[in-house]
Amino acid sequence: MKRVLFALAISLFICACTSINQVGLQSPSGNIAFELKVNEAGQMYYSLQLEDKKVISSSSLGMSLKNDSSFSNGLQIIDVKRESKNEDWKPVWGPNESINEHYNELMVSMRNHADKKLNLYVRLFDDGLGFRYEIPKQPGIDSIFIVKELTEFNFVNNGTAWTIPANYESYEMLYRTTKIDQVKDANTPATFKTDNGNYFSIHEANLTDYAGMTLKNKGGTNFQAELVPWPDGVKVKAKGSVKSPWRTITISKSAAGLVESDLIQNLNDPCALDDTSWIEPMKYIGVWWGMHLGVETWTMGPQHGATTENMKRYIDFAAENGVHAVLAEGWNTGWENWGKPRAFDQQTPYADYDFDEIVRYAKEKNIELVGHHETGGDYIFYEECMEDAFAKLHDNGIRTLKTGYAGPIPNGHFHHGQKMVQHYRKVVETAAKYQLMLDAHEPIKATGISRTYPNMMTREGARGMEWNAWSEGNPPEHHVILPFTRCLGGPIDYTPGTFDILYKNRKEYTKWNSNDKGNSRVNTTISKQLALWVCLYSPLQMASDLVSNYEDQPAFKFFEMLPADFDESKVLLAEIGDVYSVARRKDNSWYIGTITDENRRNVELDLSFLEDGKKYMANIFEDGDNANLENNPTDIKIRKVQVDSKSVLTVKMIESGGQAVAIVPIVD
Repeated sequence: MKRVLFALAISLFICACTSINQVGLQSPSGNIAFELKVNEAGQMYYSLQLEDKKVISSSSLGMSLKNDSSFSNGLQIIDVKRESKNEDWKPVWGPNESINEHYNELMVSMRNHADKKLNLYVRLFDDGLGFRYEIPKQPGIDSIFIVKELTEFNFVNNGTAWTIPANYESYEMLYRTTKIDQVKDANTPATFKTDNGNYFSIHEANLTDYAGMTLKNKGGTNFQAELVPWPDGVKVKAKGSVKSPWRTITISKSAAGLVESDLIQNLNDPCALDDTSWIEPMKYIGVWWGMHLGVETWTMGPQHGATTENMKRYIDFAAENGVHAVLAEGWNTGWENWGKPRAFDQQTPYADYDFDEIVRYAKEKNIELVGHHETGGDYIFYEECMEDAFAKLHDNGIRTLKTGYAGPIPNGHFHHGQKMVQHYRKVVETAAKYQLMLDAHEPIKATGISRTYPNMMTREGARGMEWNAWSEGNPPEHHVILPFTRCLGGPIDYTPGTFDILYKNRKEYTKWNSNDKGNSRVNTTISKQLALWVCLYSPLQMASDLVSNYEDQPAFKFFEMLPADFDESKVLLAEIGDVYSVARRKDNSWYIGTITDENRRNVELDLSFLEDGKKYMANIFEDGDNANLENNPTDIKIRKVQVDSKSVLTVKMIESGGQAVAIVPIVD
């Protein structure tokens, strides 16, 4: 009743006043309420309520422009329009085969003291808020130079935050667990649990032709949007008009709710491709991990990894073990020129890599190839070569491409600035032209554009598996933080599946990276590596180890059984940084991944999501009786047990352990 009276009061207020200075909006269920106010100085502020309790207090909105009138004050509301939508849509791929898009929308038109127009779009879903700015095309505005965005996120309550520091070049950092008011700055997605038990994620959706957003603490629990600048300090440059990405706040009463939210994808445009029949999720292996270990090299020489002989060995393994595709890094000339301008030739293979023969052999074995283009950050040269390089892949029946940007961006640009946002989108659009699916490393953050361009399959954008090859490795809690932080933006190519956890052949490895302290290893059990294939969703999912470590290894059977994509997903357990369990369905079979942090855990999983009256066989891969993280992490127990919808599955995990389960119907 309070929410109804609130909405009625706002409506009567608007009707009674000739000059509007306050307007409200509710989510479809009424559980979230948004309020916009313009004060006497013409400054915009918003606040947010959850179940009648304020969770975001008065927070600034607006932006400042260079050499032009400002949209930070002197604003007046001149028009208000309302819309709503409630439709289901089907993604080309994803953890769920159908997504509901249900929101109420507010479009507020404003004019500043110089008679220039600014629009604010607000959408409220039952799982959060999205709002964006638009400077529409209008007389007197030609070139637009945004120097500051005033957007704030002012939490009412303190609590716990899981963040990585704001960084304009990389997202490959470990997450900090701190009090909210101790976060000085952060990249997004940034995740928060306030002291009253509510969960929030601040991020952005539909990052298109705009600078990436970071967060900067303005004091206490108040954060302001900080945009990644151009070399001259301007944040965003546009001609005629500009739309910002959606600034998003995902809201939930549970950690599981954050993961199950579709807010980010729902704030992106529908699919822009007329034909998506060529887009297909797949599992892959590849010549990659050996280079990170130091047992192989990207460059030509006695240890070169991407050779014709080695690739054929990987293709044979893929064909014999239910893997769809094989990747080769270091196949093309230029790796010896790393760091120099125009270094990489994405079309010319090394002399010991017979491109045509490998294409022929893969087709003979019915195995796909994953192309690889490293740029070293030289986006300018890559754009010059991109059409021809993409055509080469397409003409040879290769439809998947991994890209890399490990190096400085020319002319003082940042990886996450507007120029590179433009470049990454150009790559996606050009790839679609040549029917190429993309896996981007050193990328711009995931903001849901896979809805619009579903050939943008997955991306790195996190401290992934490779760090375990040449640093102290990722700590056990890293894996139970990622689903609630980085993964909220979109699929992650973490590249799980390393079975040689202790590096028994360490003496064969060569130090090549400054982070290699000689004590590198994977800080998980082998069962947790299996579970990560389910927990860290990617429609291009890699088994990352050398194939020699998969041969005669019964644990690899789980990867063989695992589908490349799913029809339905359910979070079963979720506590950020502690434990995570998710079940994913493909057709009539279910696959469960459960992982823990540095603590041993015994948990029980309710299998009531199984179809009533049906019997299933659960294939369980779990930590062995003698498993020990320090010296016996590869001990694994594989067992089968009959289950149904009334069953409860017991999960026993050691430190940084896990359990992977494939549940298949029993056919009478």
